[in-house]
Amino acid sequence: MHYSQVKRSMGSIYKVEKRIQEKEEEFENTRKNHQRAMDSMQASLENESKGKAELLRVKKKLESDINDLEIALDHANKANADAQKNIKRQMEQIRELQMQVEEEQRNRDEIREQYLNAEKRCTILQSEREEMAVALEQAERARKQAEYEAHDLREQANDLGAQALHSDLDETLNEYKAAEERSKKAMSDAARLAEELRQEQEHAMHIDRMRKGLEQQVKEMQIRLDEAEAAALKGGKKVIAKLEQRIRDLESECDGEQRRFQEATKNLSKHERRTRELQFQVDEDKKNFERIQDLVDKLQGKLKTQKKQLEEAEEVANLNLQKYRQLQHQLDDAEERADMAENGLSKMRAKSRSAASVAPAGLQSSASAAVLRSPSRSRMD
Repeated sequence: MHYSQVKRSMGSIYKVEKRIQEKEEEFENTRKNHQRAMDSMQASLENESKGKAELLRVKKKLESDINDLEIALDHANKANADAQKNIKRQMEQIRELQMQVEEEQRNRDEIREQYLNAEKRCTILQSEREEMAVALEQAERARKQAEYEAHDLREQANDLGAQALHSDLDETLNEYKAAEERSKKAMSDAARLAEELRQEQEHAMHIDRMRKGLEQQVKEMQIRLDEAEAAALKGGKKVIAKLEQRIRDLESECDGEQRRFQEATKNLSKHERRTRELQFQVDEDKKNFERIQDLVDKLQGKLKTQKKQLEEAEEVANLNLQKYRQLQHQLDDAEERADMAENGLSKMRAKSRSAASVAPAGLQSSASAAVLRSPSRSRMD
């Protein structure tokens, strides 16, 4: 009976030791699994740390790139604003120059019109001068013709008076001779001769009056001719002098207008050249502005791309951080289970040691009792 108890106790101890061995194997497996999990988690943690460090480096680089891009964007915006200001200022200068060019063109048109009008006036005055010259020449010819006619009239008057006097004298002498001859012949003829003499005297007086009238007419015509000639000469000279002065004034005005027209043409050429230069500068500024705008667009696109990459990297980092936290939580749970298993194993080892120490003592007491009982039984037998 004691032996069966010992046997049962030994079986229990064996079972306990077997269970302890199983628990130790399970603990060893758990420890190995835990170590593998720890190694895996350590590797994951190192990878996560490396990834996090790489993400931080990429983040810093992206932040640096973003700062650089923002600085470049600020510079580009400033350059863009300056270019806009320059373009506005140059457009304003172009408008002013265009207004000046238009004003110069209007002035040039006005000067050209004035010049054409001056040329027309010069032509008109030239034609008037020629007409006055023709009129003066005609007046000169008329004066000469009048002098010639006056000379003819004067000669005619002189010839008429001399012929009349010679004729009257001849007639008178003839009549006087006839009268003397007839006086000798008849006194009756004396009255007739006296009457004829009176008639001849009246006729001579009439001829003398006619001669004097003709001379007076010739003098008056000569005076009028002289006055007309003097007036013509005086008026012609004044008119010619006025026309010549007017022509000189118009020529001076034409020269002045020509000089102003040339100066206006030079100024217009300068303004046109300046306008072309400003237009070229505006085109260059527009090209620079387009290049700057293109650069700004590229920088903004790159900035958006890098921001998106940064957001994606942060999202990946957050996911990895969550995974790391989950693994850390699992590691903590595994460590807690390992601690619990180790505590349980320690308790079981303590129990097994306690059971082992109790079992030999029981066996020894049972054996002693059996030994004691066996002599008594033998004595009883």
